[in-house]
Amino acid sequence: MLPTGMAHWEGGTNDAPLPHAPSSPHPPSQATCCVTSAPHGKIRFGSKTVWSWHCFFLLMFHIHEYFGLGNVIISLLKAVKSCLVCLASYCENHLQSHYDYPALMKHKLVKATGQMREKLCAQHEKLLEVFCRTDQTSVCVLCIMDEHKNHNIVPAGTERTEKQKQLGPTLMKSQQRIDQRVKKWTDLQQAMESVKHSAQVVLDENERIFTELLRSIERRYVEVRELVQAQERTTVVQAEGLLARLEEEITLLRKKHTDLEKLSHTDDHIHFLQSWQSLAGPSGYEDLNNLTVAPNYSFDGAKRAIAALKVQVEEVNKNEMSKIATAVKEVHLIQALEPNARRELEDSEPKTREDFKKYLIPLTLDVNSAHPNLHLSEGNTVAKMKSEPKNYPDHPDRFDHWQQVLCKQALSGSRCYWEVDWRGTEVDVAVTYQSIKRKGNNNECSLGWNDKSWSLYCSEDKYSFVHKNQSTDIAKPRSLKVGVYVDKVMGTLAFYSVSDSMNLLHRVQGTFIEPLYPAFSVWGFGSSVKLV
Repeated sequence: MLPTGMAHWEGGTNDAPLPHAPSSPHPPSQATCCVTSAPHGKIRFGSKTVWSWHCFFLLMFHIHEYFGLGNVIISLLKAVKSCLVCLASYCENHLQSHYDYPALMKHKLVKATGQMREKLCAQHEKLLEVFCRTDQTSVCVLCIMDEHKNHNIVPAGTERTEKQKQLGPTLMKSQQRIDQRVKKWTDLQQAMESVKHSAQVVLDENERIFTELLRSIERRYVEVRELVQAQERTTVVQAEGLLARLEEEITLLRKKHTDLEKLSHTDDHIHFLQSWQSLAGPSGYEDLNNLTVAPNYSFDGAKRAIAALKVQVEEVNKNEMSKIATAVKEVHLIQALEPNARRELEDSEPKTREDFKKYLIPLTLDVNSAHPNLHLSEGNTVAKMKSEPKNYPDHPDRFDHWQQVLCKQALSGSRCYWEVDWRGTEVDVAVTYQSIKRKGNNNECSLGWNDKSWSLYCSEDKYSFVHKNQSTDIAKPRSLKVGVYVDKVMGTLAFYSVSDSMNLLHRVQGTFIEPLYPAFSVWGFGSSVKLV
């Protein structure tokens, strides 16, 4: 039996060790191979699970160097064990040396693995055989004398034993989390279906009753219908977003649970410790812990109010309509958060720019909405105001007075983020419903100055937030890069000044009942906005 780094010629008279190629600083780390003569000059690969191309090419070099052979069979045999000292994997035949030679008997053998390089210290090329509790990482013996000197160091096996004690409770908590999320998903799904059904019942009743009413109450009828539909859309959109996040977390938790179960059976300490950090950590969905389905998600109250309205049809007034509106708005799928729970939710929101960029969405400007004085460029990611109008074709979506443009894409997903560079005298960075009016010079068409849009006004002198014809000045330092964050489920819209850090400019809470579109106003020739 040949020691590590040697191959055997079977089928000829030669039986000689093959030394390593001069350029190879390490022995073959992933396989041992047997070379056998054969007719027809074919190359055959045997059964394999752990092997290395390094070994294959090294072996070919030795064959030509020492035997001058041209046509050979190469069989890469299946590795059965890996040696944590030799950092190599062996087939059944070549493993025997570890049982025959006293010096090799002390080596640690584990189930064959193709991840030997991961067990080496990247700095010292030594085996990661101890664990630094101070820095919570696996290190080699040389690291102990260097950057981990005087740290709390224990053998890898000792740390594995400690972590193993936590595995049982962790698995139990994981399963409990899965069960809780599945129950929340089921409750929310049932509540959402009930809301849809209840809303439809109310709409049908509303249709039947108001059809019988005189023309004098037709306007009230429309108000009720729109009120119910708007509330239904709001609750369903909120529920769908939360359902999607619950599904994502359930899938993630099940995968982590499966990975933890697999990890509990490995005898590879290093692999266990390296995998532990990612598997035992938080899922990133902790804000859903406070999710509770509201008990009142029926439109029965609205239905009763409408029935009463039929009896008193001639006495309908603002007070009666207020009763209907109140009854409709009492329908909620999610209970209002307690102050502590809301603080926890806010704490779970992104903090750093890297956190925000996880929700970054690709956007382009919609040329069909662009005012003629806005020139689009760079793949419709830049809008610059110029004195010469573009010869855009007529389009119902085009702004004909205000120098404004919408993005082509509506915000998708529960959380969205995008960044804008602006230059010039003044611009608006906004979000809007697609239903904002486009023709004319009134406030119904101007971003921020109506109930269909929210705008951050940026100029050389100041910032201000504008919504529903109300402007609020913002005393913040000027920045030429603005970040916009939207959480549609929680009704959050936030504007940030972006630099090395994220500086909150303004934040509002509301309910979005239509799809949102990023939008921009550009004022002054030469001013521009650019989607980052």
